[in-house]
Amino acid sequence: MAVKDRDRFSTATRLRLLGEQTAARVYRSQTRRQARRSRLTGRAALLALVLCTLVVALAYPIRQYVSQRAQISELERQKQQAQQRVEQLRDLKARWQDDSFAEQQIRQRLHYVMPGETGYVVIDPDAGKQSRADLGAADRPWYANVWDGVDKSDASDQ
Repeated sequence: MAVKDRDRFSTATRLRLLGEQTAARVYRSQTRRQARRSRLTGRAALLALVLCTLVVALAYPIRQYVSQRAQISELERQKQQAQQRVEQLRDLKARWQDDSFAEQQIRQRLHYVMPGETGYVVIDPDAGKQSRADLGAADRPWYANVWDGVDKSDASDQ
């Protein structure tokens, strides 16, 4: 028994017991951390899964929303252009109601002259080199000028 008591108080024995106790504490703390880590990892994985599901579930509606907003803004832009065109046409209609404007346009487009006036046509020496489409309004019959005016106004509407 004296040997046993001596071993109990020896430095080597104390160090060995202290090492075993420390190893036990470290092992217990590691198992607790591992248990916590696995539980947190599961929660984190579930949270990530829920977030991914929400992103996937909301991706299509958000894309549709964005595309519809773009379409709405495009339609509003077209509406503004149409309103501007309507205003231009109203102004033009009001101008055509004025007799002096109508007379001016008739003189310019159809080359009419008032009674007592003399109309002159100046012939260009290079006129023979021009193509038929490039000929001036004075070189063509009046009905061709009227028809070209109708075509031009129709093209400007489109």
